[in-house]
Amino acid sequence: MKGSKEEIAGMAALGVAFLVLAINFAEIGGHHGPRAQAQAELGGAPVEVHYAPAENLERIDVALIDAAGERIDMAAYVLTDWAVIEALIDAANRGVTVRIWRDPGQAERTAAAEEAKLESAPGIAVRIKPPGELMHMKSYCIDGKTLRSGAANFSASGEKRQDNDLVVLRGPGVCARFEANFEKIWGE
Repeated sequence: MKGSKEEIAGMAALGVAFLVLAINFAEIGGHHGPRAQAQAELGGAPVEVHYAPAENLERIDVALIDAAGERIDMAAYVLTDWAVIEALIDAANRGVTVRIWRDPGQAERTAAAEEAKLESAPGIAVRIKPPGELMHMKSYCIDGKTLRSGAANFSASGEKRQDNDLVVLRGPGVCARFEANFEKIWGE
């Protein structure tokens, strides 16, 4: 396997996170079980797995974004949740650099007010993937050390009402592969 130690650690962390997700989903019997959140560690770095609708994933996303100090790189298939949008704008107003990569089909469906609010905020850059294959990611990296991924779209229904998961990996190297891919697609 090629890659730096950070990339390999990031891939291993993601693999463990999804293994933890599968095991805990089976243990709790979906979102109706007694536990909604699962936690594990990988090399001392915490891995969190959250499930909607048992948990409000919007609150988790807002808290993660609120903790950003330098940079947020986000790949968002759907981005219509006002609380998440406001948290991104607040982060930019604190001096955090925010870059958002969008799917062209979903970006067309975004309300003009939401898109205008994001694009007019200083410190936020929004780019749309050229037409072609679907850009279906729902992930972001904060300050190079916190990676959020999972099935939940950044929409009110995706974060609160649908059966979805949200995986958070924390620690050095967890963002290496995401950031390498993000830099590549950002330059398209």
